[in-house]
Formats: sequence, structure tokens, C-alpha cells
Amino acid sequence: QVRLVESGGGLVQAGDSLRLSCVGSGRLFTEFPVAWFRQAPGKERDFVAFIRWDDGSSIVEDSVSGRFTVSTDTAKKTVYLQMNSLKPEDTAVYYCASANSKWRTSFDVSAYASWGQGTQVTVSS
Repeated sequence: QVRLVESGGGLVQAGDSLRLSCVGSGRLFTEFPVAWFRQAPGKERDFVAFIRWDDGSSIVEDSVSGRFTVSTDTAKKTVYLQMNSLKPEDTAVYYCASANSKWRTSFDVSAYASWGQGTQVTVSS
């Protein structure tokens, strides 16, 4: 069973940076892609970024492209989300999730089996 724990959230000002971490446990954690999602109050959980462990290929959502990057550290079983030039509209709870499939690239929450508890990011203007 895969378990994920996010950390690194906080209260920052617009223009600041944060790095979120997602530490996974379980033998299979580094075999399945990982994604970051975020959920603002009263809104649906939205895709932010996706990354594969095997080749490091990644995708980020258009609204954060050029500001957010996703990376992995296999030895530490950790996925990072580096967030630069933060905006108030980035305020949300950020979740990492492990995919159901090793091969499929998906931006939908239904494609992810295991989730962390989330970490709050608040960006003030």
C-alpha cells in the first residue's frame, strides 16, 4: 500500500516561492507516476502537474507553466513541486497522488488511487 505525506505549504506574499514535498512509502511508490492537484475553497480539485519516475518526463498545467516545476528524488522517494512567482489565485490545498496505472498519463482525479492529506498554500496580495 502506498502512503503519501505532503509538506511545505504556508502563508506567503504574491511573488514569493514555495517548494512542496511529497514523501511516499511502500515498495511500489516509485513505479507509478505521481501528480499534484489543488483545491480552492468551494471549487473542484484541479490538476497541477504530473511526473514519471522512470524517465522524469513531466507535464504542468497551462496556468502554472513557467512558474511551477515538478521533480523527483528517487533515493528519498520524494516528489517536489517548486512554485515560483506565486499569485493569490494559487491559494489552495495542494495534494499529491499516486496513479492507478504505470502507463497512462491522466489529469483526472479518478486515475489516482492514493492521496496525501494535503498542505495549505495561501498567497496574499
